[in-house]
Amino acid sequence: MNRPIRSYVLRQGRTTPAQKRALEQLLPKYGLAFTGKPISPVEVFGRSAPLVLEIGSGMGETTVEIATAHPQADFIAVEVHGPGVGSLLNRVAAANLENVKIIRHDALDVLEHMIADGTLAAIHLFFPDPWPKKRHHKRRMVQAEFAALAAKKLRAGGIVHAATDWPDYAEQMNEVFSKEALLEPAAAGFAARPVTKFESRGRRLGHPVRDLVFRRRESAPATR
Repeated sequence: MNRPIRSYVLRQGRTTPAQKRALEQLLPKYGLAFTGKPISPVEVFGRSAPLVLEIGSGMGETTVEIATAHPQADFIAVEVHGPGVGSLLNRVAAANLENVKIIRHDALDVLEHMIADGTLAAIHLFFPDPWPKKRHHKRRMVQAEFAALAAKKLRAGGIVHAATDWPDYAEQMNEVFSKEALLEPAAAGFAARPVTKFESRGRRLGHPVRDLVFRRRESAPATR
């Protein structure tokens, strides 16, 4: 996949002393280095379990809540921003979670190169950068290429669950996922998405939040 356009910008943000310590002391325990070949989930987690990839885990609030509620599943959280990775590391350590690993790298590179085809139980994409200006829409993560890649990495029945509070991005997501032959609408996600403080504040301001959930078909539908 040739992707010269990135869906994120590494913004300069303050890293707290606690986050810095986490990056230095906890990343070796909970982190995975980016590699150009598929990982073995059994080797990484020491067991065979449903595997969930979260793209853009932010400060880690949602990641930890879902992973805590689903100890029978394993989670790989991907985030590029240092303060967010540090925050997530601290949350994971505080909760003593053994079913979460973190990769600090571009999520699409991880999805393409580190995840074997047909292995994911779910992909979570909660509140990705909406790139609201029309000239920047090409930077949005959910494009046809992403939908095709996601469908390829999901196992049959696997779920891609996206959420956004930008109505036009929600429409774009729905259109893109609906056009992917290997995906079909699903009634529910792999896990209930918790409501974050950020989302609660947005709802109070009148921002509509929409969840889009699609399932990987057993096979592509026949065409006439």
